[in-house]
Amino acid sequence: MATTITVNGTSRSVDADPDKPLLWVLREDLRLPGTKFGCGAGLCGACTVLVDGEAIRSCQTPVGTIAGRTVTTIEHVATLPAGARVAAAWIALDVPQCGYCQAGQIMSATALLSQTPHPSPAEVESAMSGNICRCSTYLRIRAAIAQAAGAAA
Repeated sequence: MATTITVNGTSRSVDADPDKPLLWVLREDLRLPGTKFGCGAGLCGACTVLVDGEAIRSCQTPVGTIAGRTVTTIEHVATLPAGARVAAAWIALDVPQCGYCQAGQIMSATALLSQTPHPSPAEVESAMSGNICRCSTYLRIRAAIAQAAGAAA
């Protein structure tokens, strides 16, 4: 069954079971490998993408529920004003260590700063709490979010 979604600004028709997780549609059907598989249970945040600007776990989201909506992946995040600031801060502060979780971290940070340009530390903690970094770069992640928020006009 075909599902039409807008991914990174392009309308795409995907012939997939409506229950297939969005993660696998992105990676397998649309050849967008930046969104990572982590736990498969929506707990680690590695698979985070934006759907209509909201951070969601793509491993737990059936593609059928996304029909007619807009998906932004890590491959396109720098085209968003907040995403460009987050990406620049990530690079400036050399945030990644192994890098595996970073796409999800960046997507969650982008969603936060898109909705709340100058978040409090508590708002940052709340928005990022579902993203796990096995290398424990949390201090650099928080510093990059603060830098990106400071760059917001």
